[in-house]
Amino acid sequence: MTTVYIALGSNLNTPIEQLDSAVLAISQLPQTKLGDVSPYYGSKPMGPQDQPDYVNAVLSIETTLSPITLLDELQRIENEQGRVRLRRWGERTLDLDILLYGDLEIQSERLTVPHYDMQNREFVIVPLFDIAPNLVLPNKSAVKNLRKNFEQHKMVLIKKAK
Repeated sequence: MTTVYIALGSNLNTPIEQLDSAVLAISQLPQTKLGDVSPYYGSKPMGPQDQPDYVNAVLSIETTLSPITLLDELQRIENEQGRVRLRRWGERTLDLDILLYGDLEIQSERLTVPHYDMQNREFVIVPLFDIAPNLVLPNKSAVKNLRKNFEQHKMVLIKKAK
């Protein structure tokens, strides 16, 4: 089994329910066991500001699915939940991104792991720290050190982890 971290985000069609449904769907994937789920945070959009605020979280799973098979399954979940992608960095019904897949570094047409630029996104690092404070990224960056860059983050705690 490989430990995988997945970012979840939504700002359309009842975002909290979108994340709850995605967590449930991920927990039901074959050859996969749900690990920890971070609290849900409200955050301002990274892209165009004329869109609703986001709800973001990070979860961990243990899986034997290959990275591409997992990506296919996550995209299926997005589509089943009515994924809408209107513009780059725009509003989303559901966005599921593989942040880390064990210690693998993957650079392919369909998948980049670790997720590019994750270390500069408070809506990724803060919830990742919540569930994996001692995690070290493949580039040897410690999540606890990255978290220090976001001491003054502007996110709002929406829902505590179960």
